[in-house]
Formats: sequence, structure tokens, C-alpha cells
Amino acid sequence: MADRPPLPPFTRETAVQKVQAAEDAWNTRDPHKVALAYSEDSVWRNRGTFVTGRAEIVAFLTAKWQRELDYALRKDLWAFDGNRIAVRFQYESHDADGQWWRSYGNELWEFDERGLMTRREASINDVAIEEHERRIFGPRPEAERGATFPLQ
Repeated sequence: MADRPPLPPFTRETAVQKVQAAEDAWNTRDPHKVALAYSEDSVWRNRGTFVTGRAEIVAFLTAKWQRELDYALRKDLWAFDGNRIAVRFQYESHDADGQWWRSYGNELWEFDERGLMTRREASINDVAIEEHERRIFGPRPEAERGATFPLQ
């Protein structure tokens, strides 16, 4: 398997690049594309769900995006050290009944020497919002890259 730059150890610049690359990939809502950023034996904790390996990642993301419709995500670098990155994120989606949600969370990432994520731990909380309260519409425009987003 080919390297997935940027590679650890991360600098501020390369950590920001890694976070933006993850945001861009997740906003495609393509489980197969997203899974390529993870090692073959990557382990996840997503809320109370535990996932191991690319096949399970694809299955998890496929089900996620069948539930979380019109999903749009923003990630923000929180901290980094060596081969680890911490991010905070927010995403918005609606369910099949039309209820909009804003989901707030933090992720801890760990990478191997090839730049593949070997570990992902995500803690996420959901807040019901009205459609007029939305503020995340599709992938981040170029002009907004690097900008932080408000807490609420």
C-alpha cells in the first residue's frame, strides 16, 4: 500500500493538512474512499460502537450515511504531537423524518509511519436544530479553509 502523506511526525502545517484531507474525504460520503485513509487493521470507537478493519469501516460508514442524510462536516485541529492528532468537529444532517441535527465531537487519531490512521476514538453529542439554524452547507468553500467555527 502507498503512503498517505502528510506523514508523521506532524508539524502544525502538516497536521492542518491531514485534518483538512479528512474533512474533504468525509464530505464525499463515499465509504470506500474514506476507508483508504485507515490501515487494514485500524480500530475505532465511535460513540458506543467499536469497529476493526476497513471492511467494518465501510459497513459502518455506509449505514451512517443512510441514516444521516445531507451530512456536511467541519473539522478543526485541536492538538498534535508526533504521530497523533486531536480534532474537534461539528456536522449537520437530518434524519428520514426531516429532523435536523448538529453533532459536536472530538476525535483522537493515531497514525502509522505511512500516514494511515491506525486508531480513531470519537466522542459525539447530538443537538436537535431547526432547519433555519443550519450553518454547514456541503463541503467547506476554499475561502473558509483554515477558519475555525463557532462553538454553538
